[in-house]
Amino acid sequence: MTGTTLDDYTDRYAQRVRGMTASEIRALFAVASRPEVVSLAGGAPYISALPLDAVGEVLGQLAAEHGATTLQYGIGQGTQELRERICEVMALSGIDASCGASPEDVVVTVGGQQALDLIARLFLDPGDVVLAEGPTYVGALGVFQAAEARVTHVPMDADGLIPEALEEAIAETARSGRRAKFLYTIPTYQNPAGVTLSEERRERVLDICERAGLLVVEDDPYGQLGFDGEPPAPLRSRRRDGVFYLSTFSKTFAPGLRVGWILAPHAVRDKLVIANEAQVLCPSPYAQAAVTAYLTTMPWRQQLKVYREVYRERRDAMLAALTDLMPEGTTWTTPGGGLFVWANLPEGLDAKAMVPRAIAARVAYVPGIGFYADGSGVANMRLNFSFPPPDRIREGVRRLAGVMEQEIAMRRVFGATVGGGPVAATGVDPRDPRTRLA
Repeated sequence: MTGTTLDDYTDRYAQRVRGMTASEIRALFAVASRPEVVSLAGGAPYISALPLDAVGEVLGQLAAEHGATTLQYGIGQGTQELRERICEVMALSGIDASCGASPEDVVVTVGGQQALDLIARLFLDPGDVVLAEGPTYVGALGVFQAAEARVTHVPMDADGLIPEALEEAIAETARSGRRAKFLYTIPTYQNPAGVTLSEERRERVLDICERAGLLVVEDDPYGQLGFDGEPPAPLRSRRRDGVFYLSTFSKTFAPGLRVGWILAPHAVRDKLVIANEAQVLCPSPYAQAAVTAYLTTMPWRQQLKVYREVYRERRDAMLAALTDLMPEGTTWTTPGGGLFVWANLPEGLDAKAMVPRAIAARVAYVPGIGFYADGSGVANMRLNFSFPPPDRIREGVRRLAGVMEQEIAMRRVFGATVGGGPVAATGVDPRDPRTRLA
């Protein structure tokens, strides 16, 4: 097959990969990483806030003093030591032994992304429906797409997922003759919207899912990164049956180590371990040992406080810049934690069509369409504030505002198509709890 082209392989692809496309975020990385570009596009934690000298010393010792075990194969569930430390981490959020949290029911994964993939492998058949917030995490959409599932979005407002809309989505799925397997939700400091499901709604959402026989997959990468008081307790701390709790050390320690976990209902634990072994054989013992050493020997609780202060300062810098610089008609969420702001553009602007001009102006963001499975989000964008310092955040917002002003001016002159794409508008203010995110 010398000199073969893409066409020579197309007919050989498995059905589940035929619709795969690059994510909106990954497609931007090549240009967003250029030093002259202010990137508001990624979701990277500010690793320089770690005591890197001390961390480096710990990592070096793992190979030098414990290489015979840390560089060897491991077990599919993950090391006992790390699973015990994970339970200590979860206890900070209220998930402890009183609600069934045990090292025996923790499965270590290769980051939070693999945790999602394992859940999909266990529960999703082609054509099954996943209910998910709209917008939702782009990586989850890729996993569900690969499983040949259909995603039905449930609207949110400033208090998170709307319970009445969830009930309607469940009913509509049943009327269509399809089966919804689970609700995928990021209830705390949601990615990409930055909103948090309110205390009152958490109980209602759990009650709705329980009545409908719907599993809940709670993704919680950001729950310990709050700036404005303590967030509501996780869903898993309230119900042990039917709730899968997923999290990761990528946002609170080091994403490069790729260590996450699932806390599963006890009856499902063995199936998860089997699926994990089939997929990766075992999570990296070295990476697990590194996280274990960090949690055992270093002041990680204090480090969480450092991250919160750093991100609060940067969140405030972004909100101030948006207030000072954005064109009239732009609205945005005000996150109480996490890494992201979700913006709603003035009427007529298309966030995806605007990307080339933004890159030319040396600023990057993620258009909202990447966070929906149904083509919504053209008038939205996700802005990250965790990585750039405050002065760069303001400069990035200044550049972005300038691009938007140019787009608005072009619309006035040339009419209803600007930036190379169709005009779309939502008229929604995501800061207003009476309205839905769109």
